[in-house]
Amino acid sequence: MKTRKLGRTDIDVSEICLGTMTWGEQNTEQQAFEQLDLATSEGINFIDAAEMYPVPPRAETQGLTESYLGNWLAKRGRRDDLVIASKVAGPGNGLDYLRDGPRLTRDHIRQACEDSLRRLKTAYIDLYQVHWPFTLLRIEGLMDRLADEVERGRVRAVGVSNYSAAQTRRAHAALAERGVPLVSNQVNYSLLHRAPERNGLLDACRELGVTLIAYTPLASGALTG
Repeated sequence: MKTRKLGRTDIDVSEICLGTMTWGEQNTEQQAFEQLDLATSEGINFIDAAEMYPVPPRAETQGLTESYLGNWLAKRGRRDDLVIASKVAGPGNGLDYLRDGPRLTRDHIRQACEDSLRRLKTAYIDLYQVHWPFTLLRIEGLMDRLADEVERGRVRAVGVSNYSAAQTRRAHAALAERGVPLVSNQVNYSLLHRAPERNGLLDACRELGVTLIAYTPLASGALTG
């Protein structure tokens, strides 16, 4: 399995990342364990989760995905071999049951990170990402709060998800003021969904040294035949 650097860091990630958003909804914990065992046996070291998972999101299942991953990590004892990514949910997710919105004050970020760490049964998250852009919250303030978690040692690197080229530039600049790099932007990108090539996002990521992480690279199965 080939690896790449995550942004301008020394974090090596496999070119293929294992997504987890079906665990706790379409997949049982046993099936999640089987997927993790297979993926890691093939050299995948990059695992991506989120506090809102599984999807479709429901209050009754929120956090199960991270819990399944945490249980596997505790049982297999391979934490230092893997790069674990997770995401804090924002207002764009429409999750009224999570932090009343969910909002993201400094205390909310701290609590969300602590909750993810508890479910994942780990002392740190390698890549902590903001799940969706914010229309009512300044990017600069949000990035400042995420930088706090890096300084606390609970987060190794900061990323975003579904950010436009302009939003990515703002997030990068805001983190740079704190001496923290923006390492990634996770977006919908595949042979059938080429928007990042047309809207300037791919160029912005290349210029800034931000890794573009493609989700649904097989176009939700359309490219599998």
